[in-house]
Amino acid sequence: MVDSVIPIRRLLTRAGYGVALLVMASSLIGCLPEPGPAPEVQIEQIRLPEGYSISVFADSVENARSMDLSPSGTLFVGTRRAGNVYALRDADGDGVADERHVVAEGLQMPNGVAYRDGSLFVAEVSRILRYDDIENRLANPPEPVVVVDDFPSDRHHGWKYIAFGPDDKLYVPVGAPCNVCDRGEPYAAIHRMNADGSDREIFATGVRNTVGFTWHPETGEMWFTDNGRDNMGDDIPPCELNHAPAAGMDFGFPHVHGTDILDPEFGEGASPFNVTAPIQELGPHVAPLGLEFMQENGQTRTDRILIAEHGSWNRSEKIGYRVTMVSLDAAGQALSYEPFAEGWLQGEEAWGRPVDLEYLPDGSLLVSDDAGNRIYRISRDD
Repeated sequence: MVDSVIPIRRLLTRAGYGVALLVMASSLIGCLPEPGPAPEVQIEQIRLPEGYSISVFADSVENARSMDLSPSGTLFVGTRRAGNVYALRDADGDGVADERHVVAEGLQMPNGVAYRDGSLFVAEVSRILRYDDIENRLANPPEPVVVVDDFPSDRHHGWKYIAFGPDDKLYVPVGAPCNVCDRGEPYAAIHRMNADGSDREIFATGVRNTVGFTWHPETGEMWFTDNGRDNMGDDIPPCELNHAPAAGMDFGFPHVHGTDILDPEFGEGASPFNVTAPIQELGPHVAPLGLEFMQENGQTRTDRILIAEHGSWNRSEKIGYRVTMVSLDAAGQALSYEPFAEGWLQGEEAWGRPVDLEYLPDGSLLVSDDAGNRIYRISRDD
C-alpha cells in the first residue's frame, strides 16, 4: 500500500523547524546532482495489476520528460537537463518507436511541449516558443517563433509543463523560485493565455510547483499535481492532487500545506479553511508530476487518475519512483490511493524515475523516465 502521511496534524514550532532544517541541511536548491550514465533497464522488476504488461517504447531518449501526442501519432518529448526536444514515431504500429528526430536543441530547460493545429509549443524557463508546420519539418525543423519571452528567468522551479485546455487556452505554471517563500505574483501560480500570448491571466494561486495537469473528460475541469516543500522532515508535508473547477482558487502555498499543515514561517494567522484543500494527499516528497484520467476498454474513466511519481531526492528513505492510482467517487472525492506500476525503486537504489504519462490511440500508456532515458509502454494483455 501507499505510505500514508502522519495522521495527526500540528503546527511546527520554530524550534522544531530549526531541527528539521539541520536534518535536511543538504537540500538547499531542490534538485538532484547531475546523474551519471543511465542504469540498465530492469523491466522484469515492474509490478503491475493483473492483465497488464510493460515494454520499452523508446530507448536512449536522453532525459525524456513531458510528452504530447499529435493526432497523427507523432510523440513530442521535452527535457529538462538535456536542452533538447524530440519527436518519435511508431510508423509500423508494433509498439516500439522506429523513427526519431531532434527538433530543437540547446534550449534552456525545454520541459514543456504542447502540440496544437500543426504547431509545437515549447516552454523554456522564461519563453514560450512555437515551431510551425512541425510534422512536415521533422528532419529540417523551422526556426521558432517567440510567443512570449517575459516569464521569470529564475531556474529554481523554472522548468514548465504546458498544455492546452478545453477552452483553447495555453496553461503555463510559474513555480515558486525557492523551497518556500512568498514572492507574490507571478510566482506559485498557474497562468493561462491565448495561443498567440495575448490575454494572459492567472488561473490559480498558491501552487508551489506543478509539473502536470489534465482536464476531466466530461466536465472540462482542471486536475493537477503539486510538489510539497522540503525541510520539514521525512513525513510532512504531503505532495498533492488538486482539483480546480474554476479560475481564482487559492491552493495554500506558502501558508498551508496539504489539508491543514500551517507553514512554520508563513503560516502564522493563516487558516486552512480559507484555501482549497487537495482532493488527495499524496506521499511526502514523492514528487508527483504527470497525470492522466485512466483509459480502459476504449473509454476514459472519470473515477480513476494515474500519477507519475518522480521520487524523493532528499528523504532519508526513498519513496515514490512509481505510477500511482487515485480512485474517485461520483462527486470527485478520493476513495483510495495505491500503486499502479512500481519497481523502479529497489531498496534504496532507483533505476528509473517516472515523469509523464501519455495515452496512445490503442489504449496503451506511455511513461517517460528521465533517469533511464526511456519511454515505457504499459498495455492490456488482450
